[in-house]
Amino acid sequence: MFTENSPESTTQVHVQCSQIESLEAFVAFTEKQVQEAPGVLDEQGFVVQGLDLCAFEDGLLSRGWERFTFLGCRFSEASSMHISASGGTIFPPFDGIPYNPYRGCLYTSAELAENDLDTRIYEHQAEHRRKKRKPILESLAQRIHDHAVDDALEAYLRRFDRVVAIMGGHSLQRDEQTYRSVALVARSLTRAGYHVVTGGGPGAMEAGNLGAWLAPHPDEAIDTAIAALAAATDYSTEAYAVAAQEVVAAFPHGAESLAIPTWFYGHEPTNQFATAVAKYFSNSIREDGLLAIATHGVVYTPGAAGTVQEVFMDATQNHYQTFEVISPMVFVDSEFWADDGLSAPRLLRQLAGDRPYGEMIAVLDDPDDVVSFIESNPPRS
Repeated sequence: MFTENSPESTTQVHVQCSQIESLEAFVAFTEKQVQEAPGVLDEQGFVVQGLDLCAFEDGLLSRGWERFTFLGCRFSEASSMHISASGGTIFPPFDGIPYNPYRGCLYTSAELAENDLDTRIYEHQAEHRRKKRKPILESLAQRIHDHAVDDALEAYLRRFDRVVAIMGGHSLQRDEQTYRSVALVARSLTRAGYHVVTGGGPGAMEAGNLGAWLAPHPDEAIDTAIAALAAATDYSTEAYAVAAQEVVAAFPHGAESLAIPTWFYGHEPTNQFATAVAKYFSNSIREDGLLAIATHGVVYTPGAAGTVQEVFMDATQNHYQTFEVISPMVFVDSEFWADDGLSAPRLLRQLAGDRPYGEMIAVLDDPDDVVSFIESNPPRS
């Protein structure tokens, strides 16, 4: 019925949860339905997302589309009329915006860097954010986009059983000792089989993704990479990004890690060392979700108000078991988190009282101790 020759198709058919997000999956799924049970569809319905189906008019016109929803797909006017008439639901594409609200996968650092896509999206949303009233179509597009990223993130995380988040400030410089410590923590976690996720920006977040990336490489790669990165410490300059790209090229085939940044802080560039990027418009959705997926713990490195906010958001999730499990909270840099400094750990222990998560709070300095604590404190129901 259909022929497949699009360069955008993926090499692997992937249809889960009744969602179809590649041309190849659409072709394979539709052929399967025709062969096994023409016209009989799953009661749950199906979602076809972000595909250009203009070349498949004959196939689209040859069947009914009851319980099918097409999100941001493109097809001929005849196909559109037939889909609607035969029971399908169509959400049209948004034109004139620099992002695809209906995207079917996470971003990559390379995709965001290409043609300044990251910057163009940030400038676009910043322009609308300054207005007293954001246009309704822009608001809808951003919310649909964040839902699509949520959906893609859920699919991505099915591959990883043990996720640990590393949180910390964006202002941490590449030439500071704490930057190296954070990278060592992330490397140790990755080597121990954990999947590292960060907020995706510069500073401690970049150090976390860098450490994960370098996990397959020899130990001395950390110091070599940081020495190269330290030549450019201002993330607003082009040299900052170039230094990161050179490190990636010098140490290819790094380990996977995840970044979850936001265009709310879009002046901070998405770091180059994460292999997958779930970037949101809504900062509140991003922060709550980042902490929620870190089922095996959160590592807190020195930071300012944003990091402290995340500490107590995480504590709230543990306190009320919002997501059915409680997980460890590890504070790296005992001097920074000391009782006579920013004493969040002491306050959390007082807050926890005799609740179980009080036993899962630690202040540590050695990267190997961080991994040992997380391994000895798995999530509790």
